[in-house]
Amino acid sequence: MAGLKEVKGIGDKSLSLLKKLGIENEEDLVQYYPFRYNLIRVSDLDHLIDDKVIVDGVIESIPKVFYIHKNLNKLSFSLNTGTRILTITLFNRAYLKQSLKIGSKVTVFGKIDRNLRNIVASEVRFSPLLKETIEPVYHTTNGIAMTKLAQWIDEVLKTDFSVIDYIPKKYLEKYHLISKKESIFEIHHPTSEQQLKKALMRAKYEELFLFMMKMSELRENKMGKIGLERNVDFNDVEKVIETLPFTLTSDQRKSLEEIHADLTSPKRMNRLLQGDVGSGKTIVAILSMYMNYLSGYQSTLMAPTEILAIQHYENVNKILSPFGVRTVLLTGKLKTKDRREILEKIASKEVDLIIGTHALFTEDVIYNNLGLVITDEQHRFGVNQRGNLKNKGITPDVLYMSATPIPRTYALTLYGDMDISSIKASPSGRKEIITLLRKEEDLKEVLTMMFEQLKLHHQIYVIAPLIEESDKMDLENVEQLEQKMNRAFGKYYKVGVLHGKMKGIEKEEVMDAFQKGEIDILISTTVIEVGINVLNATMMVIFDSYRFGLSALHQLRGRVGRSELQSYCILISNYETERLNVLTKTTDGFKISEEDFRLRGSGDLFGIKQSGMHAFKLADVKDDFDILKHAKLDAEEYYMSDDFKENFILQELLKKSEDLD
Repeated sequence: MAGLKEVKGIGDKSLSLLKKLGIENEEDLVQYYPFRYNLIRVSDLDHLIDDKVIVDGVIESIPKVFYIHKNLNKLSFSLNTGTRILTITLFNRAYLKQSLKIGSKVTVFGKIDRNLRNIVASEVRFSPLLKETIEPVYHTTNGIAMTKLAQWIDEVLKTDFSVIDYIPKKYLEKYHLISKKESIFEIHHPTSEQQLKKALMRAKYEELFLFMMKMSELRENKMGKIGLERNVDFNDVEKVIETLPFTLTSDQRKSLEEIHADLTSPKRMNRLLQGDVGSGKTIVAILSMYMNYLSGYQSTLMAPTEILAIQHYENVNKILSPFGVRTVLLTGKLKTKDRREILEKIASKEVDLIIGTHALFTEDVIYNNLGLVITDEQHRFGVNQRGNLKNKGITPDVLYMSATPIPRTYALTLYGDMDISSIKASPSGRKEIITLLRKEEDLKEVLTMMFEQLKLHHQIYVIAPLIEESDKMDLENVEQLEQKMNRAFGKYYKVGVLHGKMKGIEKEEVMDAFQKGEIDILISTTVIEVGINVLNATMMVIFDSYRFGLSALHQLRGRVGRSELQSYCILISNYETERLNVLTKTTDGFKISEEDFRLRGSGDLFGIKQSGMHAFKLADVKDDFDILKHAKLDAEEYYMSDDFKENFILQELLKKSEDLD
């Protein structure tokens, strides 16, 4: 693979910026794909739907520049479209005057007035546009313009660059797939919508085929893994269960039995525990750690956020400390002295359970006898963490927890290397959340419902899809909602704000105040989707709810209804009401996920690309599930074949691959 220094226009500074995008060589560069496409059509001015236009024509007059004041200038010229003469105006583009020559063909993007005579242009291109153009759009980073990135990609495409085609010949022929080079050219420079679809399908198949090959290898490796020896009497676990202030559901018991069977079997556990929001996965994890404790091993529970880690720590202490279990909290924000003391206790086995964030797997953490690793909220126990433990001679059993229910067919495909336990039934004593769909014009009614909850001294979440104001989308944002809520309730109730751009300590202070009841209305982005458990919060109001997927809305809704109090979720939207209505009919996350998958369809080639459950460049496991199913069957077949045993390039790739694990 050739380096990037030979590519025209790429210097040392550009190299470091490209590295941020994961681009380190020419092969990375040509396989840095657009995340979406714009379909650009030259406008028919006689059949316009709105005032936004794209027109091409010939410049008919010498451009004139007018200086309105120091920081504002206006450039104007006449454009002959072949059917009419238009006046084109650009603001603060005086520097273009020398380039706009009479007789030159240009394409103009902008807004046209009602009389179809004047255009205020946002862009002028000096190359003629086809009547229909498919334009790629790339993610970039500060310091790299999209046009520059596209230019560098083109520089490589002009050369005899090399890429490795990982799809075996038999499957290229089976599906009549185009070559890898041909697909790369088409993805960056689409010739037609039909050809682009062929190219994307070919690239997606390769991604998914490689992913399923990795799954086959993980499954094969797992079969031979020897687990830790344990002898756990389940009657001892029952003693803890008897002290709980609630009765375990049948699904919780079944999951516990499956985990008990794993822990006491000679094979190493690699299990996914998936359950709906509030279904009670945490108590299953706590009891699993107790089983591990009874065998003399340490356990870790890794949470995605510090807030959630603290909640887990408090729950574990409350339930297991009466049985002699010693627990510590390990996060990245501990003071040096406190951290050193905790690390000494872990190394000398003065503690049995270690709760924390990714800080659990840094190099300085030395476990005494680690037997079980539990990761919360779909955090796969990654290669780096496994490597750190393996270097220390530790090969623990692993349990993953996910609050995102996945239809069983999908789960068995995506997590083919794991055993799966599912919790569907909700704990007894909780009332079903009442979900209502309202339009923006019903805001007064919504505010009245909020006031009724506030009078009962209950708390409310208000969710906004954006942090700041956007010119492109007319959506409610955090600042607007803060003003609106303060106008309605600020005189008597405290309004707080939480979003992802705030510093960690600011977020913690806001959440702490909300949990203590010092904030009555918390305005937030989706940052609250994971790890917030405020029993007194009984209402959630989600603005512009059409912007979210059904499963995401269900996850958000799960932040309320976490006690015996009746809770409500109000979805505000003027759009996609039929789709959103699904949430008013059921609170079953598994049914919702099935419906979400069904409604998503095949995706929109010219819309915003939805990210899948794994970080693929192009493929989306939801939208491209049909391709995934074929890739799975092909990969399983190929993995067992003699051809694979001789395919050293693919074998080497699977050994190095970390991102699919």
